Amino acid sequence: MTPRPILTAAGMRAAEEAVIAAGTSVETLMERAGHAVARAAHAFSGGAPALVLCGPGNNGGDGYVAARCLRALGVAVRVACTGAPTTEAARAAAAAWGGPAEALADAISAPVLIDCLFGTGLTRPLAPDISAALARLAAAARFTVAVDVPSGIASDDGAILSPVPRFDCTVALGALKPAHLLQPAASRCGRLIVADIGLGELASQSAEIARPHLRAPGPADHKYTRGVIAVVAGVMGGAALLAASAAQRAGAGYVSVVGGPGGGGPHALVHRQAADPASVAELLADKRIGAIVVGPGLGRGIDARARLDAALAADRPIVIDADAIMLLAGAAERLAGLSAPAILTPHEGEFADMFGTIGGSKIDRVRAAALRCGQTVVLKGADSVVAHPDGRAAIAPSAPAWLASAGTGDVLAGITGAMLARGIDPFDAACAALWLHGEAARAAGPALIADDLVAHLSLLLGACA
Repeated sequence: MTPRPILTAAGMRAAEEAVIAAGTSVETLMERAGHAVARAAHAFSGGAPALVLCGPGNNGGDGYVAARCLRALGVAVRVACTGAPTTEAARAAAAAWGGPAEALADAISAPVLIDCLFGTGLTRPLAPDISAALARLAAAARFTVAVDVPSGIASDDGAILSPVPRFDCTVALGALKPAHLLQPAASRCGRLIVADIGLGELASQSAEIARPHLRAPGPADHKYTRGVIAVVAGVMGGAALLAASAAQRAGAGYVSVVGGPGGGGPHALVHRQAADPASVAELLADKRIGAIVVGPGLGRGIDARARLDAALAADRPIVIDADAIMLLAGAAERLAGLSAPAILTPHEGEFADMFGTIGGSKIDRVRAAALRCGQTVVLKGADSVVAHPDGRAAIAPSAPAWLASAGTGDVLAGITGAMLARGIDPFDAACAALWLHGEAARAAGPALIADDLVAHLSLLLGACA
């Protein structure tokens, strides 16, 4: 699948200005947006009576067009507004609607609510009376639609500026915005529909992570060409076993656990015992190794630090997770000197210890971290973000809440290792791993434990071939 681009408010303005300069009018873009909103609302609500809330700007103009289109479809539709339109295009749309417009504060609810109050670019909270009216009308509706982004959300960083209802559907105009995928805003958006309003090919360094295309093994492949992975074990052997098992099920041809006590996991898993860190270093010197995974269950003592040093010195592509990140806290620049690529997979706490306080949106923070360490960084969470030092960034579709369970991060590290061992670009490898991880969680269901993710990976690989 082709990743869908994500545009900030500034990026969206630039895209609109480009098509306007090429001859498309603002009114035409508004017509396309309103028609798309009407089609979505009608399709999901079965033509139930609707109330469209219109703000003063062009987002409100989209609402007037949507109301007119719904009326043409035979829907009993009403409009409520915050006041008179303030832009030329919105005034033209309101005139074309031609129907009455109730005051928002006095509006009576309808089964379908369409929020066109404020869209992309909002930087301040809604006025209390507007926020209260939106909450009241949304609570009384059976189906709610937000246009572009729910009113009260900051589109660039996903912050909630004032209370925002949970919408059933959000129609993103032209492109996804960061708030559609970043929390807490993403939890308010419901089903996402991206409406094509004629902006053409969109250039953006940010995109939504999509299903990867992974080459299936061919007749010339064997266990070494499919990827050799070494998982460095430590004080918690179960974590290393989870990572190793995940790497196997994610398609790696040969996986070993290095330095563990031996035993456990699938029979096909190789255990290479090592008496000391020097022995670990010797085992990791095997040039057939396509990727090393270090961190799951490693520990944070002197022995763990020596094992991490051995893994970093092996000069192989490496996934750095969990305890390994904590052992590198405050030493991000050390990773910039590695000759082989690395992928870091911290959660928020580990990220803060590693990189300190970084301002901006989650995308901004991860980009800055990737630039500082010169490596690909995955900031895990319900809205996982990947960034590469060259500025590329991607956001994963919202992860199931039940991934908040012990060991699921170890599984992600193993999957990431399998992708990296394929020889895939580190950024693309991290994106592929996140997609597989999230889809495995959806397939496993709410009662999952980390082991269940591993069991679902094999079937998902078939969908990516």
